Amino acid sequence: MPMFREWMFRVWYRYVNNLDRNAEILFMNFGYIDPASQPMLEPEDEPNRYSVQLYHLLGTAADIKDKDIAEIGSGRGGGLSYIVRTFQPKTALGVDLDENAIKFCNKNYPHQGLSFVQGDAQNLSFLPDHSFDIILNNESSHRYPRMDLFLKEVHRLLRPGGYFLFSDFRNDEKMENLKQLVGSCGLKVLREKDITSNVVKALEADDQRKRLLVKKLIPFFIQKIALNFAGTVGSETYNRFATRKYEYFHYVMQK
Repeated sequence: MPMFREWMFRVWYRYVNNLDRNAEILFMNFGYIDPASQPMLEPEDEPNRYSVQLYHLLGTAADIKDKDIAEIGSGRGGGLSYIVRTFQPKTALGVDLDENAIKFCNKNYPHQGLSFVQGDAQNLSFLPDHSFDIILNNESSHRYPRMDLFLKEVHRLLRPGGYFLFSDFRNDEKMENLKQLVGSCGLKVLREKDITSNVVKALEADDQRKRLLVKKLIPFFIQKIALNFAGTVGSETYNRFATRKYEYFHYVMQK
């Protein structure tokens, strides 16, 4: 079942990249709400507020200004674009396995100092040691077959004192294994927070927008699959978060 789900995700991801010719899908994360923190957003970011807020959580976890940063698993690039425009790093590199996503990002985000390259999160040997002050990874690692190799690469690529800003989910049976890997990767955990309820609130608040987007862009015969991948209310994905079969976490770690 996990192998089938991974295959379906790859097919869906490529499908979205080919379908979204007007750049309407810039984020593919489930979103985040914190009633105590409602950042002011630019008009261009407002339609994706809940997905943006998940990146804002990461962006405020360390001082990014004038730093060399990378997002591993940058996807459609909307998150890293927001980080660059809002927190002003010196340079920013997005890395993703999907070649079409990289082409999309390099075409749609012409910000100074921002670039995107294709690469496997578990083997980034084309990047030299100690390349970055900060590495971000947002809702991507659950797809990595070898999380231990990814964490090894993060440790190699970070400069001394650098930060790893990390958010993602696991099913409840895999959380203990993840915690063991995090505890043995050579990085110090500064913050560990369960944000599952915040993600569920975001899924509920963003439900109507996602449904309208699916209806607009996706052929009828696969709309149910799309609604599940989007985590719309009542879908299997939503129900897994609501019942905590999926647990969503946020880590701030330092080398």
